[in-house]
Amino acid sequence: MTGSNAWSIAFAPQLPLWLVAIVIVAGGLLAVYGLARGTRGSWLRLAAWAALSLALFNPAIERQEREALKSVVAVVVDDSASQALDNRKEQTEAIRQAIVERIGRLEEFEVREIVSGDRISSTSDVSTALFGAMQTVLRDVPAEQVGGAIFITDGQVHDIPQTATGIGIDAPVHALITGHDEERDRRIVIESAPRFGVVGETVSILFRVIDTGLPAGAGADVSVLIDGEEQASEVVATGRPIRFELEVPHGGKTVLELRARPADGEITLANNRAFSILNGIRENLRVLLVSGEPHAGERTWRNLLKSDASVDLVHFTILRPPEKQDGTPINQLSLIAFPTRELFVQKIDEFDLIIFDRYRRRGVLPVLYFDNIARYVSDGGAVLIAAGPEYANQGSIAHTPLANVLPGEPDGNVAEVAFRARISDLGHRHPVTRGLDGAQAETPQWGRWFRAIGTQPVGGDMVLSGPDDMPLLMLNRAGEGRVALLLSDHAWLWARGFDGGGPHVQLLRRLAHWLMKEPELAEERLSAEGRGGKVVVTRQTLGDAAGEVVLTGPTGETQVIDLAEREDGLWRGEIEVPTIGLYRVDNGELTALTHVGPPNPREFAQVASTGALLEPALKAVGGSVRRAAGDAIPRIVPVRGAATAAGNGWIGLKNTQASALKGISRIPLFSGLLGLSLLLAAFAAMWAREGR
Repeated sequence: MTGSNAWSIAFAPQLPLWLVAIVIVAGGLLAVYGLARGTRGSWLRLAAWAALSLALFNPAIERQEREALKSVVAVVVDDSASQALDNRKEQTEAIRQAIVERIGRLEEFEVREIVSGDRISSTSDVSTALFGAMQTVLRDVPAEQVGGAIFITDGQVHDIPQTATGIGIDAPVHALITGHDEERDRRIVIESAPRFGVVGETVSILFRVIDTGLPAGAGADVSVLIDGEEQASEVVATGRPIRFELEVPHGGKTVLELRARPADGEITLANNRAFSILNGIRENLRVLLVSGEPHAGERTWRNLLKSDASVDLVHFTILRPPEKQDGTPINQLSLIAFPTRELFVQKIDEFDLIIFDRYRRRGVLPVLYFDNIARYVSDGGAVLIAAGPEYANQGSIAHTPLANVLPGEPDGNVAEVAFRARISDLGHRHPVTRGLDGAQAETPQWGRWFRAIGTQPVGGDMVLSGPDDMPLLMLNRAGEGRVALLLSDHAWLWARGFDGGGPHVQLLRRLAHWLMKEPELAEERLSAEGRGGKVVVTRQTLGDAAGEVVLTGPTGETQVIDLAEREDGLWRGEIEVPTIGLYRVDNGELTALTHVGPPNPREFAQVASTGALLEPALKAVGGSVRRAAGDAIPRIVPVRGAATAAGNGWIGLKNTQASALKGISRIPLFSGLLGLSLLLAAFAAMWAREGR
């Protein structure tokens, strides 16, 4: 653009202003006094003193050379996920090219483009932030040089300021809306959902199905899925809140998903699904510990279980078997009677785990009760046998109906030799024993035990071995329940630190939680986790390979994830994903769900294009909102000041007429010979007049 020159008069006093003021006032008073008295030459004296005063101010003619600057216009392109719907991307690009070309024809303006995609805000939600993008691209532009901004968007913007000053610029902002007026969409919105729930108890979730551009009063078929499995389906009225109740199925993460059947002509199906993450927590776990006799390891079990605040422990130690007869009257005994019927018949199903610690048959529990315990296991209960020498004898618990669920039967041998427990080949892959502290060395770095009970495996998995590869810890699934068989009563030596001790807390706690079906300790488990823009898949297996893992995205696209073995029995892989939303991972019969980004992002909460959200804010700064499909792209017109910035078929951008100072030249009026001559002439005329 061309430059311009500006002329002005500037002053640069030669003396301090207070001294100049004294001189001017003194001379002025004398001149006025002379005029008042009618003294001859007073006018010449006043003129001479005025010339001297002007000289003291050192006036100069100043010429400024300025270069005109272009007004800067921001073109903000919405590239969020909703802009990928219904051919909006192509429409957006066509509008952008036309706008940039039309502004480029006007030499008054400079275009700055910025593309604004989805962003994660401090509330962990995905949003479209066009105003923030505009302020970013104009950050280094002086306010007086900003000519305006143009948004190319579907109108679903999430950072709209509440006031005009919050927009950040004093210039018109226009929005060109993509899409079309007759868009149709159905979305499902979760209005309230619990984050936590107690396993086995009922929680409720409140949701609503909302239709846009569809016939009013139509019903919608909604399916409810838990961890990917459909639980219920019904037709609900759209626009009304619906409450659904469900029972928390298990501990840990549960994915509750709602799906609305698609309507005809929808622009997207991405918001026909909504999901919520429910974390199942267990009420205090109830554990029944039955010690057959007092022994050194009894307190190890008690201390371990009592140290866990989530465990309610009921502990009985049999001190006086029924066959003991010493003549002591019953009313003089301070022992508590063992409530066998109440524990093993009436309330057995209330316990999450039953532990028999060195228990032997001595008539305390009738054989019929063991049949009930076996039924309890088959129905989903858990039993742990911590065996001692009694397991190999005639009174062994293995000689009861409980034998039907045990993984091994005693062979009558008891090995009383020093040995170090070893993790079996299978145990290195089993989550109960994998990576136990001290097991990484060829010889485990933990203390010795001195007794192992000989047992013949009849099922289940051997994860620890004793002397001569004898089974030491065996795990078994029976029906819906689980059974563990620990074939030594010397675990307490690790707890006492004998010979360096060992990971007794780690082992026994994992064992108890495996028995109580904690999902993290399942032998065959598939899990997935969203991390940033990636999905990380973990496969836990006792097999030699993980198998093929297929990832299904929110819009139904599939891709295979390659897994690599990170540890024995633990395979992991990750993959970049293009969009936010709910992802499903399949590996044979195993399924896992996870989400990338927030569970139900605002970006897909409403996808129908509209100008209603932007209109109040943009009109407050003289801007406009209009559809720009097809041939409706407006002309660009430069406007000045507070002139109207929009009209029929055109939008206006502010021509700021800003300029930059390139140089200054000065011509002093009272300096050098010219100034001295003028002053001498003035005073000479005054003296000549007075001399007459």
